[in-house]
Amino acid sequence: MSKAQQNQLSDYPISIPIDTRWHDNDIYGHVNNVVYYSYFDSLVNRFLIEHAGLDIHHGQQIGLMVSSQCNYFDSVAFPDALIGGLRVTRLGNSSVEYDLAIFKQGQQSASAQGRLTHVFVDRHTQKPKAIEGRLRETLQSIMIQTDAEQ
Repeated sequence: MSKAQQNQLSDYPISIPIDTRWHDNDIYGHVNNVVYYSYFDSLVNRFLIEHAGLDIHHGQQIGLMVSSQCNYFDSVAFPDALIGGLRVTRLGNSSVEYDLAIFKQGQQSASAQGRLTHVFVDRHTQKPKAIEGRLRETLQSIMIQTDAEQ
């Protein structure tokens, strides 16, 4: 297995502050690994709500998480101030892959990096639904070219 490349804050077109909370720490004195997924999920959904107009309560289309993973480089702990980085690496007909990272405020190298995949579905039928309009345009606006595409 190859070692994941540690990204820099400048690699991400979107950066959003994250507040650590007392209960994020585990018995070992650092943010527990599962909390990073909560940070990632909050970053994506905050971006979609604020920039793409996603209506999580009444919209006809919702994003379901179908895949996630994370690599850890450096521990973070409460009361660290964090920055979350967000970009899109793949945009399909009904799915999108996000690349995310967590940075300690003032540091340029990622403490953790992950990938999440959403499949957008019809809220009622739960069947895949094409990503269109403002949602597609917003996701495209933070899409980066991957090494495989160069």
